[in-house]
Amino acid sequence: MSDIRKPVVALVGRPNVGKSALFNRLAGRTISIVHDQPGVTRDRVSAPCTLTEVPCDLVDTGGIGALADADFAEAVSTEAQIAMDTAEIILFLVDAREGLTPVDEAIAHQLRKASEKVCLVLNKTDHEELDHVTGDFARLGLGDGLSVSAAHGRNFNALLAELDARLSPFAESAREAEESARVTGLKIVVIGKPNAGKSSLVNAILNDERTIVSEVAGTTRDAVDIPYDRAGERHTLIDTAGLRQRSRMDTSVEVFSAMRAERSIRRADLCLLVVDLAAGISAQDRKIARLVQREQKPCIIIANKWDLYHPDAPRGARMDEAEETIRTELFFLHYAPFICVSAREKQELDRIFGSVRKVREGAQNIIGTGELNRLLDTALRRNPPPASKRHRKRLKILYATAAVNERYAAIPVPRYILFVNDKRLLADSYQSYLENTLRKETPSLGLPINFSVRSRRKPIP
Repeated sequence: MSDIRKPVVALVGRPNVGKSALFNRLAGRTISIVHDQPGVTRDRVSAPCTLTEVPCDLVDTGGIGALADADFAEAVSTEAQIAMDTAEIILFLVDAREGLTPVDEAIAHQLRKASEKVCLVLNKTDHEELDHVTGDFARLGLGDGLSVSAAHGRNFNALLAELDARLSPFAESAREAEESARVTGLKIVVIGKPNAGKSSLVNAILNDERTIVSEVAGTTRDAVDIPYDRAGERHTLIDTAGLRQRSRMDTSVEVFSAMRAERSIRRADLCLLVVDLAAGISAQDRKIARLVQREQKPCIIIANKWDLYHPDAPRGARMDEAEETIRTELFFLHYAPFICVSAREKQELDRIFGSVRKVREGAQNIIGTGELNRLLDTALRRNPPPASKRHRKRLKILYATAAVNERYAAIPVPRYILFVNDKRLLADSYQSYLENTLRKETPSLGLPINFSVRSRRKPIP
C-alpha cells in the first residue's frame, strides 16, 4: 500500500453521544447506523469527508467504555485506540444534555497525551440554553469545546471551519493522496451468514485487526467500507453484517443491519460469498446465495475454515468432497468459482484476488452481435427446440443482441436479449442449453448469464 494518504479524522467518545450522527453529516450520506441503543457501532467505519476544503477520511469508532454488550467492551476500546493512534485529528464527542460523566473523564485522561490532536465537541446542544454547560467540560483540560447538534446541524459551519484550520497543514499530502488513488478498483462485498468468518477474512486480507472478530455471532452490525490498495488500484472491501432469517432477528438494529447488507450487494461490483465449510452449507447460506443470484452479481464462493474441514484426510479427497458439497448445495451459482481458504490461518488468501482478476478480465470480452447470432443459430440447428404441444409451435430466435447496464461498468454483466416468435415457447431446459452453449464458446468465470426474451408480437392466447 502507498505511504501517501489523506489525513484521518477520528470520532471518539463513550456510547450514544452522537458519533455516528456526526459521522454521517460530515460524510454527506447515511453510512453508520444511528440508533438510541448504546453500542450500536462496534467497528471502525471509514468514509471520505465531502465538506471540508482539504480532502480527509473519517473514521467512526465504537463507543469507549461501553457497559452494554460487555463481551465487546475491550475490543471496541482497542478499535478506538487504533483509530486515535492513526488519526491526525480527533473529534472527542461528549453529550451536553447528560453532562460530564466519569467515562468522559477517563477518556479525556487518555487523550491528553495527544491533546494537540484533540478537538472537544459538545454534541446535542440543540438549544442555546445548553451552551452554558461548556464550563463543566472545560475541566477536562481540552479547551472549552464547540457546541453543536449533529442531528439538527446547529453550529455545524463552526465545526467545519475548525476542521479546515486544523487540516490546512496536510493540504499538500492530501492532494497527492487524491492523485495516487485516481485508479479506482472494485467494490467487493463480503457477504454470508453470521459467524461464517467474514470479518476474519477482511482482516486477513488487510493484515490488520480492522473489524471486531468474536465467536459470538452478529458482531459486525454496520456495512463497513474499507479502502484497500492492491497492485496500484484502490479497491473498497465492504464487510457486512451476517444475514440471519428475518424471523430470528432480535432487534430493530439487526433488521436495519440486514437491510444495509442487502443494499451492499446491489452496489457492489463483485460478491465474495463466505460459507463455513466446516459447519456445512445451510438453508441460510442458500438464501443469501439467492440474493446474489437475484441481483445478477458476479460472485466467487469463499469456502472458509478449510483448516477445520476433515483435517486428517488427504488433500485431494478433501477438495473433491468440498466441491461436491458446494456444487450440490449451491447449484444455482454454478458459474461462481470456489476457493477453499482459512482466514484464521491465512491460508490460500492470494488465490482470492487471482480469481478476482480472472473474473474481471473475462468480463471485458463481451460477445458481439454477429458472433452471438451465429452461435445461437448453430445451437438451434445442432439441437432444435422441442415443439410445444400446447401451442403447436416451435421456438424461433429471430435476432439476438447483448446489452450491459451502466451500473456494471467495472465488471460488465451482459444481458442477452432474444427476439423470438413467442417467448412462451422457451422452456427452462432449453434456456439452460443456450446458456451452456454460450459458456462453452465464451467462458465467463464468475459471471451470471441473463436472458431477456421478447416476443415478436403479442402472442395470441
